[in-house]
Amino acid sequence: MDLRFTAPELEAYLAEIFPELALRFAVVAMAPFRLTVRMATGAADLRPGGTVSGPTIFACADCAYYMATLAMIGRVPLTVTTSCAIDFLRRPGPGALTAEARILKLGRRLSVGDVIVSSDGVEGPVARASLTYSIPPGASSTSTGAAVTQKRTSS
Repeated sequence: MDLRFTAPELEAYLAEIFPELALRFAVVAMAPFRLTVRMATGAADLRPGGTVSGPTIFACADCAYYMATLAMIGRVPLTVTTSCAIDFLRRPGPGALTAEARILKLGRRLSVGDVIVSSDGVEGPVARASLTYSIPPGASSTSTGAAVTQKRTSS
């Protein structure tokens, strides 16, 4: 299955539908069923002690997975989060976050996958999230309407 956006097109579309978030995210890499973004953080994203807050990390994972899903299905802005479980693994320092989103299963109505979030200057991931997105009826993710499952590969 091919991507429905290039990186600049996806960034422009995000700016169109979420102008308040668009300048914070930059697409680093895109491939079918995978997307990597960087999210800028600032003073408003820090908790006492200088660590990036949990809600900011959640937003990074959620937006990365949203963008990965849109990259595969196209302009379907009402695709929404239906489930997200996040594990905070390490304390992120101040600075940009990088999120690597992977779609594990993409069907007509659901997109299921995971996101690994890392932080500049921190060895290893700072968070891991499992997400499910609902795709509105009539917004078929495949031309035949059949589900597409991404084969797992070791990384």
